[in-house]
Amino acid sequence: MNIDLRLHIENRERVRQNLGEGEALLLFGATHHLRNGDAEYSFRQDSNFLYISGLHEADTALFIVGGEAGSYTLFVTPKDKKKEIWTGTMVGLERAVSEYGADKSYPIGELKEKLVDLFGGISTLYYRFGESHSRDKLIQEATSAARRKSRKNYKVTPTRFVEPDSLLGPIRLIKSSLEINLMERAVDLTRDAHAAAMKIGFPGRMEYELESVISHTFRMGGGVGPSYESIVASGANACTLHYVNNDRKIVDGDLILIDAGCEYRGYAADVTRTFPASGTFTEPQRALYELVLKANCDVVELVAPGVRFCELQKLTIRILTEGLVGLGLLEGDVDKLIEDRAHERFYMHGVSHWLGLDVHDAGAYWENGDSIVLREGMVLTIEPGIYIQPDDLDAPEAYRGIGIRIEDDVLVTATGSRNLTAQIPKSIEDIELSLSSR
Repeated sequence: MNIDLRLHIENRERVRQNLGEGEALLLFGATHHLRNGDAEYSFRQDSNFLYISGLHEADTALFIVGGEAGSYTLFVTPKDKKKEIWTGTMVGLERAVSEYGADKSYPIGELKEKLVDLFGGISTLYYRFGESHSRDKLIQEATSAARRKSRKNYKVTPTRFVEPDSLLGPIRLIKSSLEINLMERAVDLTRDAHAAAMKIGFPGRMEYELESVISHTFRMGGGVGPSYESIVASGANACTLHYVNNDRKIVDGDLILIDAGCEYRGYAADVTRTFPASGTFTEPQRALYELVLKANCDVVELVAPGVRFCELQKLTIRILTEGLVGLGLLEGDVDKLIEDRAHERFYMHGVSHWLGLDVHDAGAYWENGDSIVLREGMVLTIEPGIYIQPDDLDAPEAYRGIGIRIEDDVLVTATGSRNLTAQIPKSIEDIELSLSSR
């Protein structure tokens, strides 16, 4: 059986098992969006919809009923030969059942009419209000019609509406073996892309030249492309966390921060590496890099089942604060500095986020009023950094304009963790060795 088909069958079953009697989930697929004029942005399916259906087609909807009488219904655009000449083969009603596993399929234009019947027997509906006025109006009208009809057939109809992420977030948070396989392929292509960019990361190159090599490597390996806009930040540009202009000429003495990850069959990698354009770290660059690397390695080592998510950030802040004091960038008692959040002058973001179909993937960071506990199957980033702004006149001049981030993708295992991106060089020795062979 095709791996994609098996994956989405498994995902649907996980969702169905978490829906109780009288509960249903209604999701809409993504729509096309105009970029400018009549040109559209590249289509990307809604991640929740993709997780369940595997369907890469716009203007769709799905309806899953839980319990013993569970069912799966897809709403798609009927095949249209004239339209297919312009936009390619459409799934259509028959393939929605035969290939995409729906019990029944209907034209998307009949959604409201069919929902009136599908809502019969449903008391709780997982549906996200507020994203689309027209969809909200359709659901409200279908619910009202179903209630009127229920007076004759004595069936319950939706009276409780719940945000779908409360259902899907905890499910998507734990990755299956098939999902992990796809994420590992995304990581492999990301490794190759970072290596290719490092090979041409010389002084005199433009940042966008490295970006183009990254995108080329992703696509040549079968990836969809970048899972987010690639960051190629040289010199002081690395002090801008989400720098994406990528239009500066690299000069001798620069560090180059590359934050780039591949999307493969919907699943994302997210990796950052920082390296010297000249091939060798200067002493100030080395001192800061070693501090960020220590934070990265120690926090990766901490990842294990039972550890609370907040502990990752706490350890990062302590290591960086102690190191910044040691380097003379901060002064005072470490505990007091942490209490005063003094580190935020140089480290102002979190150390981690979930990773999966989305770069910042679904799933809460808190449960039962406390930070969530890490569990087997979760995938998260570990990404400490230090950023010394070029205009920070209170910082030693040698450190000004240096930005460093080191980011890995880590899988929580039964006994600890596995760094999925461990093969991408990050020690000073490995980086300088890789650069020496350019």
